[in-house]
Amino acid sequence: MSQPIYMDHNATTPVDPRVAEAMLPCLTEHFGNAASRTHAFGWKAAKLAEGARELLAAAIGAHPEEIIFTSGATESNNLAIKGVARASWRRGNQIVTCATEHKAVLDPCQVLLREGVVTTILPVDADGRLDAERFAAALTRESALASVMLANNETGTLQPIPDIAGACRARGVLLHCDATQAVGKIPVDVNSLGVDLLSFSAHKIYGPKGVGALYVRRRKPRLILVPLLDGGGHEQGLRSGTLNVPGVVGFARAVEIALDEMAQESARLTELRDRLDGAIRSRLEGVTLNGHHTERLPNTVNLSFAGVDGAALLVGLKEVAVASGSACTSADPRPSHVLLAMGRSKELANASIRFSLGRTNTARDVEIVADAVVREVTRLRHDSPLWRGRRP
Repeated sequence: MSQPIYMDHNATTPVDPRVAEAMLPCLTEHFGNAASRTHAFGWKAAKLAEGARELLAAAIGAHPEEIIFTSGATESNNLAIKGVARASWRRGNQIVTCATEHKAVLDPCQVLLREGVVTTILPVDADGRLDAERFAAALTRESALASVMLANNETGTLQPIPDIAGACRARGVLLHCDATQAVGKIPVDVNSLGVDLLSFSAHKIYGPKGVGALYVRRRKPRLILVPLLDGGGHEQGLRSGTLNVPGVVGFARAVEIALDEMAQESARLTELRDRLDGAIRSRLEGVTLNGHHTERLPNTVNLSFAGVDGAALLVGLKEVAVASGSACTSADPRPSHVLLAMGRSKELANASIRFSLGRTNTARDVEIVADAVVREVTRLRHDSPLWRGRRP
């Protein structure tokens, strides 16, 4: 059986051969522990890691000392949210976030709720966007932290982070931003955004799995976080554990390549995304676009197909690798919390497919996938009493 066409790049991406090439010496020749400061093997590993830190910092407009390496965006989100909340309990006990956040943000907030931290979860509009004025009104004297993602993993919708950051600054509230889906796909600058903490990960941009970073603003004010892990004081005391040198080197190389190719690749993916969207919606009725029409990632299109069971559609699309919702909750039979928050019915949320394109995709892929989707939706609707019942 031939490999399916891969259109699930928001879940993960293949490691770019150039990234693997950069990592290989760290697995064999330069294998030292970056914390071993008494011999050349440790010095070399530390030099490689610090070079990676400098590159990642420059990529988002930060300083090297503001980059903390983690195991991925989930850990970065947890460190940011729990770390600030547990360090700020004297100042305030409220976190403000958004209903369409990734579970790696919402679940830590639920943990803190059990610890007495109030969590305010704000609604979004039908396009998945948070209203900045409504956000500002939700901030109180007790607000210690807000957490709002830059780009949604399911719909690609972009949030108005600079406006949200302005509201936070006016009230002395720290702002964390999950930029996992954004870094390497669109320009990301922590100063332009106005954020205090920012999470991102390697495996979404053709880097290795198991490595990520958290930007922690170190100036005006210097942020204090309570670490999740203890045992060695690595990463300025915020993330104990032997540094994954091959991972951070691969991470930096992946970001470097993504930035070099961003303008060209973004234009290419936008064209493919719109071609896929048009090829499906022009041939099928009862298809809803989930997400903002313009303020979204260049590679993502999320569609709901009325009168169709999403699970059955996925099964029918054997030649295509796509997703319904987030990869992190794909085993959960419940409808996407993101689409429900956007006002979609349970039926439409269950009938949604996310197509996330990437470097591996071509115009020919788009044609094949569009044909497959139209064929399967038509077949499923033919046998669907829900669809027949809505016909005139």
